[in-house]
Amino acid sequence: MGGTAGMGGGRSRSGLVALLAAAAALASALVPAASHASEAAASKPAAPKAPHTVVVDGARMRDARLRLDAGDPVLRTAVGKLTAAADGWLGQGPWTVVDKPEPAPGGDPHDYLSQAPYWWPSKPRTADNPRGCPYVQKDGQRNPEVDTGTDRPDLARVVNSVTTLSLAWYYTGRPRYAEQASAALRTWFLDPATRMNPSLDHGQFIPCKYDGRAIGIIDFSQQYTGVLDAVAVLDLGAPGWRADDRARMLDWNKKFLNWLVTSPFGKEESAARNNHGTFQDMQIAALALATGDKDLARRTVRGAEKLRVDPQIAADGGQPQELARTRSWHYSAFDLVAYSRLAAIGKQVGVDLWGYRGPQGQSLFKAVDYLLPAATGAAAWPHPELEFYRYAASDVVHAAADAGDKKARAAVSKLQAPPAGDLWALRPAAEQLDSIAG
Repeated sequence: MGGTAGMGGGRSRSGLVALLAAAAALASALVPAASHASEAAASKPAAPKAPHTVVVDGARMRDARLRLDAGDPVLRTAVGKLTAAADGWLGQGPWTVVDKPEPAPGGDPHDYLSQAPYWWPSKPRTADNPRGCPYVQKDGQRNPEVDTGTDRPDLARVVNSVTTLSLAWYYTGRPRYAEQASAALRTWFLDPATRMNPSLDHGQFIPCKYDGRAIGIIDFSQQYTGVLDAVAVLDLGAPGWRADDRARMLDWNKKFLNWLVTSPFGKEESAARNNHGTFQDMQIAALALATGDKDLARRTVRGAEKLRVDPQIAADGGQPQELARTRSWHYSAFDLVAYSRLAAIGKQVGVDLWGYRGPQGQSLFKAVDYLLPAATGAAAWPHPELEFYRYAASDVVHAAADAGDKKARAAVSKLQAPPAGDLWALRPAAEQLDSIAG
């Protein structure tokens, strides 16, 4: 569960958010110091349950908990890396969309706002042209100004914190992890004064050009399914996550799903013929499953066979739209993250996306196998790539191996672990492991 790499720090917050953070810090200070073991004993169920996750395999999570409780040394090492990351989130946040220096176009501070990452000013900034317009595209080159004045950096913090903290609670039972995740979710999605509207009308705007674009939906689609799984974990009875939180989160997700399916931007993103379309399918299918519409989830996954695999994956396994990018390695692995997660959703609704073969023999297995020489270090990546990270493909190779790809299974031992460690055994679902997003 998760998305882009977490980002520390934060902008000045509204008085309400500062008060919430101060209250959380005070409450933490008042709790008597105790060992992790005694803290976990008050929260950790004696018999672990499988969470009703939509992407990560909940039954495998339960099995991992059982093995961990029995002393599995490999899982103990993985949990050590997980809790180190979770400890880093303690005391941070909560974050909210309403603390932007200026609201999104339209004036509602509850509207999400982000800026197109690969667009740059082309003129000197002057009093008459303070933004340096017009903006021009530089594919794969991230403009650092997109990380100031918009909601995208804080969205990444919300997603990464709640996914990491919820997993850490599940495997250790430490209440502080669940309580921190619950506070972040309530502040961003639920509390009337600080919550985000369930729509994306102003994602990836371009100064002096567009107030928002359909392409901005990927800000959420590339990572929000991790939040759905985090909520499913907290729904097991986590400290700090209340019944009314669960009901209000379900309502938010239903409204967001409706916007994705019916809005002009949502329809435009679904029509995309590259990773944007794949991630949109994944997000819609996951939200449908999480909100009880299994029929929509099933139709979406099955529709991806002809709509996505056939035109987007070549007979040799290459992904032409992604290979044409300046970040061809990143985007090839990135698109396969969406396919792998979509296939995991399909498994729950009776659709075998891994087993699908297109008219030219296209398949997800072939697309993963295309990456194996570079993923294992056996050969250089033969396409343009501004910044190569071998570990970016590690999770999709794991996913293909688990789905029955013999070549991928043989490659697993040769993969490069991501900087935060290999957490596949704890959350067996592909994630975007390198931090670039666009």
